[in-house]
Amino acid sequence: MERGMKNQGVPFLVTPPCFSNNAFNLHSLEENVVTRICHGTKGVFELLSGWRRTRENLPFKDRVADAYSDVMVSYTMTSSLYFIAFGMGASPFTNIEAVKVFCQNMCVSILLNYFYIFSFFGSCLVFAGQLEQNRYHSIFCCKIPSAEYLDRKPVWFQTMMNDGHQHTSHHETNPYQHHFIQHFLREHYNEWITNIYVKPFVVILYLIYASFSFMGCLQINDGANIINLLASESPSVSYALIQQKYFSNYSPVIGFYIYEPLEYWNGTVQEDLKTLSQGFNTVSWIEQYYQYLRVGNISATNKSDFISILQSSFLKKPEFQHFKNDIIFSKAGDENNIIASRLYLVARTSENTQREAVELLEKLRPLSLIQSIKFIVFNPTFVFMDHYGLSVTMPVLISGFGILLVLILTFFLVIHPLGNFWLILSVTSIELGVLGLMTLWNVDMDCISILCLIYTLNFAIDHCAPLLYTFVLATEHTRTQCIKNSLQEHGTAILQNVSSFLIGLVPLLFVPSNLTFTLFKCLLLAGSCTLLHCFVILPVFLTFFPPSKKHHKKKKRAKRKEREEIECIEIQENPDHVTAV
Repeated sequence: MERGMKNQGVPFLVTPPCFSNNAFNLHSLEENVVTRICHGTKGVFELLSGWRRTRENLPFKDRVADAYSDVMVSYTMTSSLYFIAFGMGASPFTNIEAVKVFCQNMCVSILLNYFYIFSFFGSCLVFAGQLEQNRYHSIFCCKIPSAEYLDRKPVWFQTMMNDGHQHTSHHETNPYQHHFIQHFLREHYNEWITNIYVKPFVVILYLIYASFSFMGCLQINDGANIINLLASESPSVSYALIQQKYFSNYSPVIGFYIYEPLEYWNGTVQEDLKTLSQGFNTVSWIEQYYQYLRVGNISATNKSDFISILQSSFLKKPEFQHFKNDIIFSKAGDENNIIASRLYLVARTSENTQREAVELLEKLRPLSLIQSIKFIVFNPTFVFMDHYGLSVTMPVLISGFGILLVLILTFFLVIHPLGNFWLILSVTSIELGVLGLMTLWNVDMDCISILCLIYTLNFAIDHCAPLLYTFVLATEHTRTQCIKNSLQEHGTAILQNVSSFLIGLVPLLFVPSNLTFTLFKCLLLAGSCTLLHCFVILPVFLTFFPPSKKHHKKKKRAKRKEREEIECIEIQENPDHVTAV
C-alpha cells in the first residue's frame, strides 16, 4: 500500500486512531457528576436557607413545615424543568449517543436528588430540630453546657461546644439575620449595588458583556478540532498537529469497499469505477492490474482469464503482493469468484480541509445508494465529520427550543407574566453570553460544549427564577426595596450553591484531557455568567424597569385611610370606651 502511494506521488497519511463513542460517554459521565452535584446542592442550600429563616422558638414540626412550604414549590418546578429538558435529550429523537447517555443519567440523577431532598434531608432537619430544641449539640449529640460553665473553659472548648447562637437570639423573629453572608448582603452589598452612582457602571458593564457575547456568536467555529477530542499527552495529538501542519492539503485516506461480487472484467463496470474515483488519487489493485494487462499486452475479457491471471501472475509479483489483502476470493467447485474488494482514495483539498472533507463525504455517500455498484466509504475521522455537520446548527436549535419550552411551561406553571418575561430575558442573555464567550475562549462546538449549553439553560433558570419571582410578587413601596429583600432572601443560597459548583470544577483542571478542559471552560462560563446576572445585572436593571410598585403603595394608602375612617367611627360610637378602638 505504501509503495502504491509512492507510485501515485501522494504522501501516505496514517489513519488516526478510531475514537469510539465510549470516549464521549466517559466525558458525559464526568459532566453528569458535576451537574448532579450542582443540582443536589442547590436543593440542600435552598432548604437549609428556608430552615434558618424560621423562628427557633417554634416546635421543630412547624419549622420543617414552614421550610418545606417556602422552598419545595420552587425546587419542584425547577426539577420538573430539568427533567423535561433532559428527558427530551434522552428520547429517541436525539441522534448523538453521547448526548443521549448524558441526558439519561441526568434524568435519573434529578429524580434521586429530588427524593433525597424531599425525604432524607428533611428527616435530617427534623433530627437537627429536635436536638436544637432540647439544647443538644448537633455534632456530638451531647447536652450543651451552660454559659457560666463555658466561660470557665478554654477558647477551643467554647468554640467546639457552643451552639452558635446568642441566648437572646432564640426569641428573635429571624435568627438567620446573623449569618455572615446574610449580614454582608443586607448591610453592605445591597446598599452598594443599588446606589445611584453604581448603576451607570453596571449598565456599561452589561453593554461590554453583550458586545463581547455578540462578537463571539458571530465567530462561532464551524467544527470541532480533532485535537480537542484527544488526551492532552496522547501521541495522537502530535500526529494531528504534524498532519495539519504538513499534509493538510490532502483529505484522509478514504476506504472504498465493494461488498458484492462484481464483473471486474466488464468494460462497463470498469468505466463506472473510473467515474466513481474521478478527482481522487487512488491506491487500487484494479488500476494496477489493468495497467499490468496493458503493459504485457494480455487479454482478460472473460471471468476465467481475468481471475486466473490475477491469482497466478499479478499477485505473485513482489511489487504487487501487498494487494492480496485487498481482494477476497471464494471458491465454488472448480470456479473462483471475487466476492469483495477494496481500494483507497485521497483527494486534494485546500487549506479549509475539514469543510471540504465533509462536502466530499456528503457527495460520496449518496452515490453508494444510486449506483449499480454496491460500495461503502469509510474513514475513522468520518465519525467526527458526521458530528461536525450537526455541530453548528444543533446548539442553536437546542438552545432556542429550550427557551421556547421554558416560556410555554412557565406560562402555565407560574403566577406572574412579568416574572416569565424577565426569566426569558435573563436566560437568553446568559445563554448567548456563554455561547459567545466560549467562542472567544477557543472552545469549538463539539459534543461537550453542546451538552454544556443545554445545561446552562437549566442552571440559569434554577438560580434566576427564585430571585425574579420574589421581586415581582413583592409589595414594598419601591423597586429598590423589593430587590433588596429578594437578594436578602435568596442571595445566600445562590452564592453558596454557585461557589460550591465552581469549587467542584477545580479537579477538572488536573485531568489530562482536552475534552475535559473544554468541560471546565463551559461550566465555568455558565456559573460566572449566572452569578453576574443574579448579583450585578438584575439588581440594577430591575430598579428602573417594570414591574412598577406604585400600585402597591396606593393600595396601602387606601387601606390606611379606610382604617382611620373606621377608627373614627368607633371612637364616635363609643366615647366612653376608648379601648374598643
